[in-house]
Amino acid sequence: MEYMQEEEIRDYLRHNIEPFAFSFSEVSFRAAVHLTDGLFLPCVVFRNQEERVKQAIKRFRDEQTGRSIYKDPTNGYEEIVKSFVTRGNRLSFSDIASIEPSQFAFPAYVLNQIVGETTMSWTGFVAKMKDGKLFGFGTEFRFEFFDMPENYSVQDIEEIINHSYILKSGELCLLQEGCRSFPDNYEDAVIYRERTFFNCYIEGL
Repeated sequence: MEYMQEEEIRDYLRHNIEPFAFSFSEVSFRAAVHLTDGLFLPCVVFRNQEERVKQAIKRFRDEQTGRSIYKDPTNGYEEIVKSFVTRGNRLSFSDIASIEPSQFAFPAYVLNQIVGETTMSWTGFVAKMKDGKLFGFGTEFRFEFFDMPENYSVQDIEEIINHSYILKSGELCLLQEGCRSFPDNYEDAVIYRERTFFNCYIEGL
């Protein structure tokens, strides 16, 4: 099976996939891909290769000049290199046979309704579907892709109710933004979480 050229990938993404720029992230594109060996990956983020390189160079320079983000600056440079070289899920464009929209990527009109952290490093919210059903979602940092309830798609989402959750009984409960602890019944909440994804860096995207 042949693979897509970089130019083909860029053209497809720009004409068929909605750009993703949630919060302070750079503009990227979320999609699903079929690999040349037949494997299907439902969650892939396509990012600008040049921007990633610039980020790495800046972080390397910061560490070399003593502006370390680590408590032990003696190992700061090594840790930064590790983060850029050995961590994260990466996909080479030369393994991609075809691209299609991802069924797990919230549209921009949905993402734009999600406002603020519920508590430190956690954002919980409820999605109201077009048929009136309510489902709870939550994530620590990643908004690229979410698991979805059975028989529902991201296009079924009509409204976001921020800082809230759904109990197993179906009851809607609200959380105070910035709360320091969760209510006891939060353990009985049904929460659809963020999905693991791969990054693919494309030149000139």
